[in-house]
Amino acid sequence: MYELVQVSEKCYYINCPAKIGVYVADKDNVYLVDSGNDKDAGRKVRQILEKNGWHLVAILNTHSNADHIGGNKYLQGQTGCKIYSGGIEAAFTKYPVLEPSFLYGGYPCKDLKHKFLMAQESDVTDFSDESFPKEVEVIPLPGHFFDMVGFRMPDNVAFLADCISSRETLDKYAVSFIYDVEAYLKTLDMVEGMEAAMFVPAHADASAALAESIIL
Repeated sequence: MYELVQVSEKCYYINCPAKIGVYVADKDNVYLVDSGNDKDAGRKVRQILEKNGWHLVAILNTHSNADHIGGNKYLQGQTGCKIYSGGIEAAFTKYPVLEPSFLYGGYPCKDLKHKFLMAQESDVTDFSDESFPKEVEVIPLPGHFFDMVGFRMPDNVAFLADCISSRETLDKYAVSFIYDVEAYLKTLDMVEGMEAAMFVPAHADASAALAESIIL
C-alpha cells in the first residue's frame, strides 16, 4: 500500500484505497490528482514526494468525496500548495460539512461526522484561474457526484476518478453511490469511447484498454 507506480514518462499513481495520481511537470515540480482519505494519507504522500526530491505545486481534486480530499489540509499546510477544484465540488471542499449534510438531508448527526464522510476544510482555487497548468485537460465526468472531473496529462494519461469501479470494489460494497443516473450513463458512454495511452481510475486497475473494464 502507498507504492509509487510509474505508468508513463511523466505520470505515476500512488496505490492506495483511492489512487492518487502524480504528474511530474519537470524534474523538480509535481502535481497530485487527489490527496487520499486523511492526514495519515497526506503524510505518506509527503514522504514519497520528499524521497523523490519533488516539490508539490498543487493538488488537482477530481471531486469532493472525503476519500479524495482528506489529505488536502495536511499537504497544503506542509507545502503551501494550491488546491484546484470547480463548481459545487469546490464548495464541498471548502465547506466539507456539506457532504454528510447532503447525504443525511439535514445537519449531520455525530455518527456521520467522521473522516470517511467529512474531510477537513481546505482553501480552493478554481480550475479557471490563470495559474492552473495549461497543459492539463480537465475532463467533465458528472454522475457519480455533482461536478466530478478527470484529468488528461500531456503524455496522454487519463485519470478518471470514480466514474468506473472494479468488480472487486462493487462486490465489496454491493451498492455504488450515483448522484445523477442519467449523467452517469452518459459519462460511461463517453469514457468507453475515449482513447489514451493509459487510464487510471481511482478504484480499478490502471489499464490501456478501458472499455473492457466498464461494468454496466
